[in-house]
Amino acid sequence: QVQLVESGGGLVQPGGSLRLSCTASGSIFSINVMEWYRQAPGKQRELVAGISSGGSTNYADSVKGRFTIYRDNAKKTVYLQMNSLKPEGTTVYYCKLVVGVRVYWGQGTQVTVSS
Repeated sequence: QVQLVESGGGLVQPGGSLRLSCTASGSIFSINVMEWYRQAPGKQRELVAGISSGGSTNYADSVKGRFTIYRDNAKKTVYLQMNSLKPEGTTVYYCKLVVGVRVYWGQGTQVTVSS
């Protein structure tokens, strides 16, 4: 059984930084994609950033230049370094793992950007 555990959320002032982590437990195939999504109340979940097992990355336009996604395959962990955070970034961030046709989600971690 694959599980994803996120951590690193919290309260940060506008312009500040946070690093989110997501670690997969259980047996997963080495070829996969790990992604971060976020979902504000009343809105659809949106892709923030993704990274393949080979290291290819993609970002939402709204976070390009501010967020960096990277991974440690040996630790089965994906990270999201978030810099220059804005108040509109206040929401729950979710980790997603795609292995072939199987999709796994984490429980989410709250990020609050406020002074």
